[in-house]
Amino acid sequence: MDFYNGFKFLKMSGMKSKSFLLLLFAYTISMVDLNAQFVVDADLRSRFEYRHGFNNLFPNDADPAAFVAQRSRLNIGYNNEMFKIFISVQDVSTWGDTRQILPIDGNDSFSLFQAWGQVYLNEHWSLKAGRQVLSYDDQRIFGGLDWAMQGRFHDAALIKYSKNGFSTDLGFAFSQEGQSNEGTVYNIQGFFTYKAMQYAHFNKSWENNSVSFLLLNTGFQKFTGPNSDIPDGVYYRHTAGSYFKFPWNNINLAGSAYYQFGKANATTDLSAYQASLEAGYKPNKTLYAIGIEVLSGTNQDGESKNKSFFPLYGTNHKFNGFMDYFYVGNHANNIGLNDLYAKMVCSTGEKSTLLVKAHYFAANANLTNNSDKYLGTELDLVYTQNVGKGIKFNLGYSHMFAAESMSFIKGGRPHDNTNNWAWAQLIINPRLLQMDLKNPEKI
Repeated sequence: MDFYNGFKFLKMSGMKSKSFLLLLFAYTISMVDLNAQFVVDADLRSRFEYRHGFNNLFPNDADPAAFVAQRSRLNIGYNNEMFKIFISVQDVSTWGDTRQILPIDGNDSFSLFQAWGQVYLNEHWSLKAGRQVLSYDDQRIFGGLDWAMQGRFHDAALIKYSKNGFSTDLGFAFSQEGQSNEGTVYNIQGFFTYKAMQYAHFNKSWENNSVSFLLLNTGFQKFTGPNSDIPDGVYYRHTAGSYFKFPWNNINLAGSAYYQFGKANATTDLSAYQASLEAGYKPNKTLYAIGIEVLSGTNQDGESKNKSFFPLYGTNHKFNGFMDYFYVGNHANNIGLNDLYAKMVCSTGEKSTLLVKAHYFAANANLTNNSDKYLGTELDLVYTQNVGKGIKFNLGYSHMFAAESMSFIKGGRPHDNTNNWAWAQLIINPRLLQMDLKNPEKI
């Protein structure tokens, strides 16, 4: 696509004027550096969802929900021999959430998703800083959460090293509400919202093998009491562990093991673990896999320590069932989970696949009155059709067969109502512009 038609597409797609001016500015800058590469991508996706027991058991005397969510994202990348910058702006909304003739966008849905710069110090070392996605390994601890329309980002600085299949990232973050003259109190509260973060990620890859180690320290603002606004230092949660993948004969093995310790909150000690193992076999065009994941939990009758593992910043929708009953904004400080699953991904055509996945869920810790640990079984189906370059269509259906014990961890809601979820998604992800100014003919 040439420069003129690329801009014409942007204006016709309804992108904000700020996005258009940003693109024009970046293109102008790139023209003065003949060693630069300049890339512009769009990410437009619309997803219809029918929810009848998604994320939680469906209550009595309620109607199902249905809506269409929309992401409109513009990605701009610029790279030369000395540095790289990336800017991503997006509008995330629900169809109909703004009246058509308002002079301004009343739902405040426009945001800056990413804006970072990376400086190459030499052949192996670089420094990266700004708003960015942190994604490692299978995205269990750090992930971009691309399923969510808004995604997940971190405001952080990274020291990066890479040589001969070995890479290291050292990450640092410090969060404040604004720019003040006194104090560093951080009043934005939330289970995921850290005041300070430091981590080290090490990875070694060779042939089809890979092993990683992660050390993560997250600090949260502490107050003198549960209803107090008087600061009292910072408490810390530590996560350490490893992820690996390697072939064994005709089977591909992947797994992880992590341990969390420190503080679950300002007053409670934490000691928790996670472990997973998956074996996959693909004889022809069909992938077969079985796996298990164990996440420790705390007994409902009470314990002196919190033993509930929580994967803080991962793409949790990818794990433990697509209906998001566990670890997607819920199930923190709970009974944990034992997830035994099997899946099959088969080709249904030249450009289409069908995923079939089943989960058997059980509590890891004891429930009240030693109730049955079996929580339920979930069936997930996802059909994917690649329509053309940069165009994909998904169709999904999930059904939760909840056991009576599920109601004990879901607010006492009835377990025997129908709990299902269906969705359809169209993704259009074109490359609008690509210019290599060393070779201007490569556009």
